[in-house]
Amino acid sequence: MLNPLFVVAPRALRAALRDRLTFRAKLAAAFTALFFCAGAALLIFVTVLARQGTMEQFASITTDHTAGPTGPQPTSSASSAPSGPTRPGPVDPKWTRQQAEDARLARVEVTNRLQKTAVRQMVLWSAVGLAVMAVLSGAMGWWLAGRALRPVRKVILAARRMSEENLHERLQLTGPQDELRELGDTYDTMLDRLERSFTSQRRFVANASHELRTPLAAQRTSIEVGLADPLPAHLIPVREDLLITNREAEHLIAALLLLARSDRGLDRTKDTDLAELTRQAADELSSLAAEHTVSTAVHTTPLAVNGDPVLLKHLASNLVRNAIQYNHPRGTVTVRVDEARRLTVTNTGPPIDPTRVDGLFEPFRRLDRDRTAVHGHGLGLSIVRSIATAHGGTVTAAPGPAGGLRVEVRLPTAR
Repeated sequence: MLNPLFVVAPRALRAALRDRLTFRAKLAAAFTALFFCAGAALLIFVTVLARQGTMEQFASITTDHTAGPTGPQPTSSASSAPSGPTRPGPVDPKWTRQQAEDARLARVEVTNRLQKTAVRQMVLWSAVGLAVMAVLSGAMGWWLAGRALRPVRKVILAARRMSEENLHERLQLTGPQDELRELGDTYDTMLDRLERSFTSQRRFVANASHELRTPLAAQRTSIEVGLADPLPAHLIPVREDLLITNREAEHLIAALLLLARSDRGLDRTKDTDLAELTRQAADELSSLAAEHTVSTAVHTTPLAVNGDPVLLKHLASNLVRNAIQYNHPRGTVTVRVDEARRLTVTNTGPPIDPTRVDGLFEPFRRLDRDRTAVHGHGLGLSIVRSIATAHGGTVTAAPGPAGGLRVEVRLPTAR
């Protein structure tokens, strides 16, 4: 009875190889196996025919030369013959038949050896040629597979490169209307739908933000005029709460407008000193730092960046404001701009779960209570990432060893 391991093991081995090999390697291996099997079948066929043919040819040659020698045969020994001229004696029939049989057997043996040698040499050199051609066919199959899969590779690279900023790019594959061309056209059609969707979403955010600013301004004016002094004492806190709520709504609308603007990309750029913009943002937020009893330290080195100065200042301002608001009383905020093209903002604060850091860059996400936090509107780091992406930069964040957050922005220098 067969052990099940002998059946399961080859299947597991085949499955492992199938999972590890790339499609290009599988295609090249299929070409090689196909050529090898066809070559082996051809070699066996030729060998069988050659062996049969040589056997028939050698058999006919042997049959044609079965007659023995018919010339004079020696008689008695020369010592017993008298001196003088000798006369040929009669031929012995038994001797003639024996010598003919010996000669025939000798020719058969030589024929068999020649046949075996010829077949052996043919099989040997045919096998060498088959091995060499199998290697060459594998290399040729690898090249052909790579050439055939080149459009697929182009689609893969385009998919990896795709983001909100380059949805306008298209593959536009050329060539016959085959499956690969259809794949490229389908990918381009998908990008068309995505681009229209993102454009519509950005336009909606921008238009909605613009439309909401006007009623909020009118609401603030109505509150200030309708609830102007003198007021009863119990209405003064109500007015202040209404004004604070209105002001926060205006800040939220302004943040949404800024986010929509940065998502659209950069219209005009110029060389700007990021260090100077960062110092200005920190100075403007000094009153907020004093209100939260947070000390701010700024260490900057001149860094020229080609971009939008307004957006870059908002980037630095949002980073510093976020570090001040989400901090301990009497905490610290350290801001650095160095030669390595980095803007780094580090603060002290409560410990942060590393698994939640990436979620902080999503809109309306906070560490305490989403959408109900006392400070901020949850768009600060989203705006930072959007502005950095629009300038071709990157943003990374990591929790500090003793709490707080360290946010690092890398921007390309001005050309």
